[in-house]
Amino acid sequence: MNKPIIALDFSSKQQVEEFLSKFDEPLFVKVGMELFYQEGPELVRSIKAMGHQIFLDLKLHDIPNTVEAAMRGLAKLGVDLTNVHAAGGFEMMEAAKRGLKGSDTKLIAVTQLTSTDESQMHENQLIYVSLEESVLHYAKLAKWAGLDGVVCSVLEASSISEVCGQEFLKVTPGIRLANAAADDQKRVATPGKAREQGSTHIVVGRAITKSENPAASYHQIKNEWSGQV
Repeated sequence: MNKPIIALDFSSKQQVEEFLSKFDEPLFVKVGMELFYQEGPELVRSIKAMGHQIFLDLKLHDIPNTVEAAMRGLAKLGVDLTNVHAAGGFEMMEAAKRGLKGSDTKLIAVTQLTSTDESQMHENQLIYVSLEESVLHYAKLAKWAGLDGVVCSVLEASSISEVCGQEFLKVTPGIRLANAAADDQKRVATPGKAREQGSTHIVVGRAITKSENPAASYHQIKNEWSGQV
């Protein structure tokens, strides 16, 4: 069972270091746009030097040549996981994968954000199939392009396993404990539900980072995720 991925939704290196100091074990953490754009590649190198795994969540979406060149640069950072938007298309995803050639970095594609519901997808994106159909289409496109998996909600993880295989990564944000608020996420689930539905990784942010005792909250989530409670 993969470790829960902790979303480091902070804006400075100091905040990250203060948070990580509360743990005495190697973690799997997510560095997103807010943090990367403030602190840059040096922070990623620093976190890797501490022995942590990193999901670099930059959601690249541009023309194929630009994305391929960007991925060649990101490959040098030695992150464990990074991503693109599946909406960028088959050729862009293929180019992104080429850019990572020779590295151990796994590449996944964002299908539909967990902050998006079906009515928003219809109205804002003019995609008139169901949300699940859209997610499954993007997942199949990512697999055909040679990617290692997708970002999706727990609600689609089981269906993606059926069409793309159990080993295809299903990285699922929007994870909350049963008594927690959904915040700005629309499609949320508990760690136990994610495990039952076939998620391969879960991403947890505020339930840990805003906790009075982050290490205790992390282990509670980790235990539920691994089926130990």
